[in-house]
Amino acid sequence: MGKPTGFMEYKREKGKEQSPINRIKNWNEYSSKLTDEALRKQGARCMDCGTPFCHMGIEIRNTTAGCPINNLIPEWNDLVYKGKWQEALERLQMTNNFPEFTGRVCPAPCEGSCTLAISDPAVSIKSIERTIIDKAFENGWVTPRIPNSRTGKKIAIIGSGPAGLASADDLNQAGHSVTVYERADRAGGLLMYGIPNMKLEKDIVERRVHLLQQEGIDFILNTEVGKDITAEELKSSYDAVILCIGAQKQRELHMDGSKSNGVHLAMDYLSSTTKSLLDSNFADGQFINTKGKDVIVIGGGDTGADCVATAIRQKCRSVVQFGKHPQLPNTRAEDNLWPTDPAVFKLEYAYEEASEQFGKDPREYLIQTTKIISDLEGNLKELHTVQMEKILGEDGFHYFKEIIGTEKVWSAQYLFVAIGFEGPEQTLADQFGVKIVNKKIAASTKDYATNVDGVFTAGDARKGQSLIVWAIKEGQDVAKKVDEYVMKQPVVL
Repeated sequence: MGKPTGFMEYKREKGKEQSPINRIKNWNEYSSKLTDEALRKQGARCMDCGTPFCHMGIEIRNTTAGCPINNLIPEWNDLVYKGKWQEALERLQMTNNFPEFTGRVCPAPCEGSCTLAISDPAVSIKSIERTIIDKAFENGWVTPRIPNSRTGKKIAIIGSGPAGLASADDLNQAGHSVTVYERADRAGGLLMYGIPNMKLEKDIVERRVHLLQQEGIDFILNTEVGKDITAEELKSSYDAVILCIGAQKQRELHMDGSKSNGVHLAMDYLSSTTKSLLDSNFADGQFINTKGKDVIVIGGGDTGADCVATAIRQKCRSVVQFGKHPQLPNTRAEDNLWPTDPAVFKLEYAYEEASEQFGKDPREYLIQTTKIISDLEGNLKELHTVQMEKILGEDGFHYFKEIIGTEKVWSAQYLFVAIGFEGPEQTLADQFGVKIVNKKIAASTKDYATNVDGVFTAGDARKGQSLIVWAIKEGQDVAKKVDEYVMKQPVVL
């Protein structure tokens, strides 16, 4: 602990951000890193706790507490304070395959579990993490790590999202020959097409993929397993197969009017926008364009917020986001105790931008859509809603009840549905013959093995929709189990 009184002397700072009114004019990342001196002070705020809850990485009541990949946070905080950046990088890389991703888009449950956060603003862990890795790339400290020898074992990974990339990285470093299959035209999975460019610029993803290729990993793109290559071919050609296919089946609205022109699933909107941006800077017109239109987003989560921010950049006429839950409290609720991640009200980037552009927060709480109305040509025209109240029933469960007299009609030409994901796509699971239980591929954390010999799974496909940092953890863990498995098997010729 380099500065015993640092947490008393310095206030929390996070990375600088473009002003909302300026950043909506472009698609670049809206946040940047702090100066070295500012980061030294933030590192000094870390108390190097005897029990560092920030890196414990567990779930309490389905809420993440601490860092799932067990980052050695106090260690690299102290090294940053002392100006030992390369040593800080070494500590960071011991636990995190891709700190340039988590340092940008992870919600940082580590900060919610920071001991300082019990009574004061947490240490700016996420900003420190991002700066360490960004400085490392800028200074050429990150170079290809070529395995000294190869085992002769071959492993196929289906899906190039964070779980797939993490498992590929670890298995390659173990000396195995790894091939990653991706049906999209670019590697990265949700990192590439699920997260908007203003949160994670895609050259950051491509830089890491290129590094993994230099280290010996093969990426086969534009290839859909079950269509371009069969599951049987993969099982017969590789010593093991890992399904890191995510939970890509989006939850749909099931009500009259949900098939109207202008109603889209959120990820279809986000992915088409990013692809068009990367392919042609929108010149190809192959995206859903909300310019001059009234937009409604149903779903109060991060994906819905990304839809809001995307529509604003496209110069929509208006945007509203519907959520079924009440507004979060400003401080922790009684059942949301430290060290779990605090479920408190925040003005995230998209809502800051909407407030600047339209003069109000776009979120509507405790609201239920009752009708979706289209015109005679089938184009979306309006949504009908009613306000709800959340009540506690005699059985101890909460219920939602309509409030009579709160009916309202909203004009809309576009509706984006962001109400979550139902699990992995059934077709690929059927191809491999793996069981799906509770809308997840059945496999335990004991061995990550499915019911099919030699076929493993990890990430959202196994765990369910979760955080990027949990996907990386899953990728790391499945890699260990697959390594143990293949080293007991004969070499496939």
